[in-house]
Amino acid sequence: MIALVALLPALFTGPVAQAAATCDAPAVERFGSASVTGAIVGATVHDGHAYVVTRGLKPPVLAEIDLATRKVVRSVTLPDGPATGEPEGAWATAVSGGKIYAGTYPVPDLYRFDPATGQVEHVRSFGRNGGYIWSLAAAPDGTLYAGTYPDGRVWEYVPATGAVRDFGVLAPGERYARAVAADADFVYAGLLDKAKLVRISRADGTVRELASGPTGFGFVAEHGDRVLATSGATLIDIRKDGTGERRVSLAEGTLDVLTTAADGTVYATSRPDGAVHRLGQGETGFTKIAEPPSPGDETRRVQLLDEHTLLGFAGSGGMWWLDLRTGTSELADLIDAGLPAGAERPQSMLLVPNRAVYVGGHFSMEVRDLRTGDKRRFRMPGEPKDLVRRGEKIYAAIYPSGQIVSVDLRTDEVRGLGYLGHGQQRPWDIEYDPVTDKLVVASAPLGANLEGALSVVDPDTGEIDVHKGVIPGQSLMSLSVDPEGGVVYLGGDVLGGGGTPPVATSASVAAFDLTRREVLWQVDPIPGHRTFQDVKAHDGLLYGVYKRDSGTWIALDLATREVVRRGKLSGYGELTTHRGRVFTSVFFGGGNAYELGTEAKLLATGLGDEWYTNPQLHFEPGSWKAWALAGRDLARITLDPRCPTITP
Repeated sequence: MIALVALLPALFTGPVAQAAATCDAPAVERFGSASVTGAIVGATVHDGHAYVVTRGLKPPVLAEIDLATRKVVRSVTLPDGPATGEPEGAWATAVSGGKIYAGTYPVPDLYRFDPATGQVEHVRSFGRNGGYIWSLAAAPDGTLYAGTYPDGRVWEYVPATGAVRDFGVLAPGERYARAVAADADFVYAGLLDKAKLVRISRADGTVRELASGPTGFGFVAEHGDRVLATSGATLIDIRKDGTGERRVSLAEGTLDVLTTAADGTVYATSRPDGAVHRLGQGETGFTKIAEPPSPGDETRRVQLLDEHTLLGFAGSGGMWWLDLRTGTSELADLIDAGLPAGAERPQSMLLVPNRAVYVGGHFSMEVRDLRTGDKRRFRMPGEPKDLVRRGEKIYAAIYPSGQIVSVDLRTDEVRGLGYLGHGQQRPWDIEYDPVTDKLVVASAPLGANLEGALSVVDPDTGEIDVHKGVIPGQSLMSLSVDPEGGVVYLGGDVLGGGGTPPVATSASVAAFDLTRREVLWQVDPIPGHRTFQDVKAHDGLLYGVYKRDSGTWIALDLATREVVRRGKLSGYGELTTHRGRVFTSVFFGGGNAYELGTEAKLLATGLGDEWYTNPQLHFEPGSWKAWALAGRDLARITLDPRCPTITP
């Protein structure tokens, strides 16, 4: 009896008691919005005021800005329409009859704002959840034309009557009517996948192809008897009857948006730098007239306020004025101007243990200092799709430029290493290999192209070695450096950038030797499963989560290349390893976290589906606490496999 009594304190302080204490403690700690944004998509100007629509907020905010005072004077939210899903922004804006129209995503709905009354209303749906109204233009009589995704159509909407007309399929297989313009007789549409500029008769709906471009069309405008459209770096300037075509290309970068002066002079911005260029009548090349008013930014709209002033709207949430005589510009932050900011869907996350949590947003990075609890925010040149640490720097893979940048942990200094190029504008995954001291990046092309690339990046010199088509006919969604280094495993996607028929039916995994820079082997683990969302090497197995195949997960024996485990999750997300175990957090089913062993064990549910890219988990060393999201809040969640399933 004495011996048993002596053992009791040990029993109540041993592993079982510790697990019970862990399970009884609060499982979820919230720290407020993970990433705050004032980013915008649609922008238009009317009667001395600018109107912008936010990106990523639910519900979206339409803000009115007095151009004289440069301050937000009024804002409204776009109400949720009757269709399933919630709007998160409006790429498309136009003015008709003194009212502001906005076309939203990811539900393709049309809204109307009346500046006279301050009222906003839902007026029409043009599809179901997952669709976009990408573009919107008003004809001289006020009739509106909307370009939509994923049906690649142009629709007519008459505000006075509510009448709608569908012009049908503009090109077989097209998904994006990316840009539209209209005059009294015709509608002009730029198609992204099929790289065609088409003219639609307003009278009878007849469709005629005016031009084809080297890549998809991103912007269309009409001026006098001519149509101007951007296709990558090329401006196509053509008469409305299809004759007299001329093409002028930028020496570097691609064209973003443009406007024309009364004399036909074209003013355009470029990506990825955000610089401003001019093309005069009869000139054979663009002239750069100003450094980027908002460096590295996308431009949502440019418009001449007068003969000397160009007004621009930056996607990260800025508005700028450029003096055409001097080339000098002023940039105003829209949040500082009074735009209501809000929580956005984060792009990426990285934990620097005992120091900080970094959260990538739209053209921003938010940092929570773990030592003080303070938060800070600084600008990034795009969307950091993934983050990795090497020493005292973080490296980010950036969309839409395909740039790799570094962030100094001590100073927050952001520096560009270089661009992937080769059409690789969608970098999805980045890791560090300590054996070769190189960064590796998995990427997909933008638009109707299948082949992605593995890029090997020297973090010291910025040298980038791009291996395009390393898995033939597939893009790359994910990669995993072997725990012993020197080899990286790749997860493929047969759909590539989308918009072109795949040549393979099953997503492959491949092993790539980083020293010899060659593929060692390639296999298709499950026939008919087309996209790997993520792969992770651990303990002789390669774990994989498929994206478009009902949350299928596998474990592939790296020695035999045979699938030895297989199961189902509620959705897809990113894999991580911690304390000798494999975990994943996934979309759908409310937002769930699992441990993957011989089967998937549900650890948490109800985390929400608020990631923009992959749901992620970032564990603190020696602990079961993982940094993640709960809704759109930054959260620290206890994911002890010994505890019951938790719900925030």
